[in-house]
Amino acid sequence: MPTKPKQVPQQTSHDSHDTHDGHDTHANHDTHSVDASLAIPMPGIESEKSGDSILAIAKAHIGEQYILGARAPMGNSNWQGPWDCAEFVSWCVYRGSGILFGVEPKNDPVRADAYTGYWASQARSANAMISVGQAAAIAGAAVLRIPQSGQTGHIVISDGQGGTVEAHSKAKGVCANTLNGRRWDCGILIPGVRYFGSDTPVKVVVNTEVLRLFEPLTRGQRVEAIQACLQKLGYAVGKLDGVYGPQTAWAVQQFQSDHNLVADGEVGKATLAKLKAKRCKVA
Repeated sequence: MPTKPKQVPQQTSHDSHDTHDGHDTHANHDTHSVDASLAIPMPGIESEKSGDSILAIAKAHIGEQYILGARAPMGNSNWQGPWDCAEFVSWCVYRGSGILFGVEPKNDPVRADAYTGYWASQARSANAMISVGQAAAIAGAAVLRIPQSGQTGHIVISDGQGGTVEAHSKAKGVCANTLNGRRWDCGILIPGVRYFGSDTPVKVVVNTEVLRLFEPLTRGQRVEAIQACLQKLGYAVGKLDGVYGPQTAWAVQQFQSDHNLVADGEVGKATLAKLKAKRCKVA
């Protein structure tokens, strides 16, 4: 989700994290493959560069620890956490294919540092973005929530059946989860990896009602109510002006981290439910 804030180009969301009214996306695809990418041979890397291999590696780590901002050594095939969301996906991809993706530097597994912003920029450059609906039906595809400027994002591995394997939060660690009812921006197929799509349509209901840092900034009574709630709970939101700016997004992220939610600074159904559990009057 690493989830370390760095400046990256922005992309407008076209698929949408927590849960609200959404729209249905269907996917039904055949084999996907793209030629040529940087691959660095390392011991313990799968010879078959496939989405299936990436997914199998990810599943083998379910139950391991999540820590926001944790680093995972790409060259260590025996690493068992802790994990950050982007480090987890990049590590699984590297162990499953020998391809470094979503990291900087891009050609050094010893120094490679993963970040959702790197995933976004490198996927754009490689023309590797697909729709969330397509990715939902492709085993091993990545699904990304692009971080806004100075904020965190989130990234998961699709199981090809509408589910995910992901480094989620302190409470859930690495877990199996779902794409449904959450906000996403795009899917990603990594060049040089062979993917296989499901022969059965996969239905994904995505969330379109999420408060987040965006341009133009969102302003209104709902935002002001959330600011007041966070302030009452001891989180520094700054002025109660009803504007969802960087300070409000930061306060939301701290609240999420403290309450075992995906710490992305966005307010959707799960975050709203947790705020209401604190006796906050938010809608």
